[in-house]
Amino acid sequence: MNELKQNQPTIKTLSDIAKFSDYSLINTLNSDPDATTDGVDYFPRQVFSGHFVPVKPTPIANPEYIAHSKEFFRELGFDDSLALSPDFISMFSGDISNVPEPMSKLGWACGYALSIYGTEYIAQCPFQTGNGYGDGRAISVLEVVTGGKRWEMQLKGGGKTPYCRGADGRAVLRSSVREFLAQEHMHSLGIPTSRSLSLYTSKTEKVQRSWYRDDSRSWDADIMVSESVAISTRVAPSFIRVGQLELFARRTRKNEHLEAREELEKLVLHLIEREYSEVIDSSLSLEEKVIVLAKEFRRRLTSLVANWVRVGFCQGNFNSDNTAVGGFTLDYGPFGFIDLFDPSYQSWTGGGQHFSFLNQPAAAEKNFHMFYTALQQLLIGQEEYLVELNKIRRDFLYVMQEEMEKMWAKKLGLKAFDQELFSELKTLMIQTNIDYTIFFRELSEVPEDIEPIKKSFYNENLDEVIINRWSQWFEKWKLQINSIDSHELSSEMKLVNPKYILREWILVPAYKKAKEGDYSLVRELQEIMTQPYSEQSKEIEEKYYRLKPSEFFEVGGISHVSCSS
Repeated sequence: MNELKQNQPTIKTLSDIAKFSDYSLINTLNSDPDATTDGVDYFPRQVFSGHFVPVKPTPIANPEYIAHSKEFFRELGFDDSLALSPDFISMFSGDISNVPEPMSKLGWACGYALSIYGTEYIAQCPFQTGNGYGDGRAISVLEVVTGGKRWEMQLKGGGKTPYCRGADGRAVLRSSVREFLAQEHMHSLGIPTSRSLSLYTSKTEKVQRSWYRDDSRSWDADIMVSESVAISTRVAPSFIRVGQLELFARRTRKNEHLEAREELEKLVLHLIEREYSEVIDSSLSLEEKVIVLAKEFRRRLTSLVANWVRVGFCQGNFNSDNTAVGGFTLDYGPFGFIDLFDPSYQSWTGGGQHFSFLNQPAAAEKNFHMFYTALQQLLIGQEEYLVELNKIRRDFLYVMQEEMEKMWAKKLGLKAFDQELFSELKTLMIQTNIDYTIFFRELSEVPEDIEPIKKSFYNENLDEVIINRWSQWFEKWKLQINSIDSHELSSEMKLVNPKYILREWILVPAYKKAKEGDYSLVRELQEIMTQPYSEQSKEIEEKYYRLKPSEFFEVGGISHVSCSS
């Protein structure tokens, strides 16, 4: 009984949460010296220095509960009743003006630099200086320490900040449903990610967004639609991005102000404390900490990207500003999970080939390069450490390749990666139009022949030549696993090859129903997609474990999206 009581949630009110608040970022880093004192700082302006801007979120009107993460609430020690309590709803729909002490009545937004595939962009900010990029609609409102872990809570769609670049600071219901479900799905897939806390929408407030007509085959959005606004709260140990390190390194490199290098150093040390304190000894010198940080981030980033590919995830907009230095999945804007296997898959029309599915390892290298160049600024004049840092950078692709090969071996149930076997499979998957998820899940059953894996073929009328090539490949694969217990192997493979994946054609009906005030499908998907490796009911299998319906191919808003508002 004592153990049961200890496991019961103890945090039942917002006042209870307040006891666990601890604002490490705003208490240890520099505030923008030009910031307003009241946090009403809603119009685009240049931010020249400081790590954050104090800003007051803009509440959404008439908030309504949609969902909360029950699993994450349990991890935090939050009682489920909190999500429906008026003061919790008020805070996490943007109104922090009446939060209990010692909670802050101001939130904060951070600036960062923008690099796209290793190229620094400055002139695209409204001031053509790079001083206008940052959290345009994401406002952090709380840090808590509970269960021995620190968590930062950030409102996505919480209103304007100085970084909004003329936008309205809002997120719409459609994208908020996608992000809320995707974060908890990724966590359940065993992939490091920001987490979902809660999701609220406004019963009255709407904004105009460009989107697609029903059954549109247009590549670009072709109409303006009125959409309900929403706020999802995402949570992570920190939201420090590679782009933030870049910004302060650039200011250091260009000697833009007297405290530039000091601010870079403070940010890196804060990052280490927030994300790497368990692996970086606090007694080390700054230079030694930088080297360990570089190695550990390389390990996390390469593992993360290999896991994205494992489950068929394409980040879509894998810029440096969308790369968390904690090594977890951060951005859920134009993401997508692959249906038909295509190395060049990219659901975002603005993403290009460089952010396509199997180019993500190369994109990761570009982002790591920007991280590396930022760290260089702290090692100037320290030749021994610069040499070591350079080696860590040079070996990135080698480490990335190792992670990819380990991942492919596990997906195929092999003791070691076989390049020839994999290359043959990749060619066959492309030529046959294979469903990525269903193929690997059916292979995980370790069938006697290829009949079960035909369930993953989009083309039902394959000629005998292709069928024979599949049979030959299958026999080669069977020979490689012949000495392994098939039941044990099947269990192991099912732990890396999920059965249920949050595909876009599955998501669309959920947010369309939500638009009409029916949140049942959002909650149903939340239950199903937090058990992605499990066998579920026959009804669920028939509904969600199947090929993408033909009528959804090439449809705007399903097969591709031109925005992620």
